[in-house]
Amino acid sequence: MASRSPRRRELLTQIGIQFDTVLFRNHPREDKEVDETPHAGEAPLIYVERVARAKAVHGSRIVGWRRMQPQPVLAADTTLEVDGEIVGKPVDGEDAKAILRRLSGRSHRVLTAVAVALDGRLEARLSVSEVRFCVLDEAQIASYVASGEPMDKAGAYGIQGRAAQFIEHLSGSYSGVMGLPLFETAELLRSFDFPV
Repeated sequence: MASRSPRRRELLTQIGIQFDTVLFRNHPREDKEVDETPHAGEAPLIYVERVARAKAVHGSRIVGWRRMQPQPVLAADTTLEVDGEIVGKPVDGEDAKAILRRLSGRSHRVLTAVAVALDGRLEARLSVSEVRFCVLDEAQIASYVASGEPMDKAGAYGIQGRAAQFIEHLSGSYSGVMGLPLFETAELLRSFDFPV
């Protein structure tokens, strides 16, 4: 798995997948082979799949460079779409607050792409979920941001954590909102004849 995410590791373990972790030299935002910077005018669906594919391909290269036994390399990327715009991870506490204010009292889409690369083959699947937040007041937002939980998460919240109390409705994949859609992941791994 080409991911540092503890949530993705937990989810793979949940469905009984044994895996090794392939780490990049730097955080993906800093690694030129896996540039998470959105391209000008790039649609959120295109963006999230592009990044997941790039992570899988780069992870597969690393397996080759390190002369490890060839195996499927799984990668994923999650972003939010609000008003047609990409909303990623907050850069700081003030950005997290601004994102949460934007999500307050309305619906947004959570897009998670999962990709697998092996021996030059690359396949991807996409999970799209709709999440509606209740109206948040400034005290709720400040308290949540102070907890530190929003800081490494797309859209400045984790559905599996304290933010669960803000979610009025979810349509789609709970695990996809967490960062790894398990149905799509299992389906993809089976297509590579990986035991699931």
